[in-house]
Amino acid sequence: MKIGFIGGGNMGAAIIGGIVSSGIYKGVDISVVDLIKENVDKLVGEYGVRDGKSNTQTAENSDILFIAVKPNVCGDVISEIKSYINYDSVIVSIAAGKSIGEIESLFDKKIKLVRVMPNTPALVGEGMAALSGNANVSDEEIAKVAEIFGCFGKVEIVPEKMMDIVTAVSGSSPAFVYMFIEAMADAAVLGGMPRVQAYKFAAQTVLGSAKMVLDTGIHPGALKDMVCSPAGTTIEAVAELEKRGFRSAVIEAVRVCEAKSKSMG
Repeated sequence: MKIGFIGGGNMGAAIIGGIVSSGIYKGVDISVVDLIKENVDKLVGEYGVRDGKSNTQTAENSDILFIAVKPNVCGDVISEIKSYINYDSVIVSIAAGKSIGEIESLFDKKIKLVRVMPNTPALVGEGMAALSGNANVSDEEIAKVAEIFGCFGKVEIVPEKMMDIVTAVSGSSPAFVYMFIEAMADAAVLGGMPRVQAYKFAAQTVLGSAKMVLDTGIHPGALKDMVCSPAGTTIEAVAELEKRGFRSAVIEAVRVCEAKSKSMG
């Protein structure tokens, strides 16, 4: 199985690192090309992948081809490579806001396509990815792509109509979480804690709390109740968050993010 990457930036590098580290494919099975030669050189040196030399060569020689470029240049890349794609090749697009139908129209021929919405925690092996395949992709081919994304986090196969809400609830939301961590750390600094230590306390608490939800299967509301003692410090803080519209602010942030994603399609 030969895997190609057009785009070796942060997300492309995260996917490559996950593949090689997991051992499901070797570095020599992967080729990568990027406008920034230093990105390719770094990946070649770090993971033993091959320099794909050109977009067309990489496209022609790949059984699974990742289009890991920014949405605004996706059309130009596809225009360049579409004549070099073999029908049996599976194309994986991680371009935000680019629908399956839009990408199919850019290729202007029958292709096997999987649309993926990953997120940046993939860079530390804790990503969340959603996959949708077009009508030409088999269950086995979808499973192969899912196996790759499962190397550096969790993955779900979803109907494409869910991609906009996926963008909001996992693709963009790391930014919300970082803001929450920063705010908690600011409060800790206000309370006299050194800045570096404050970030450590806040970030580890978010990490541990998320792991509690995933590992125990207990409803988040029940986990919250377990921390809230009668007339205690936590319920006092929870009441203040509710008074200031904490939940509604988060819900509205996700809602407008979903709406923006829809408008980009």
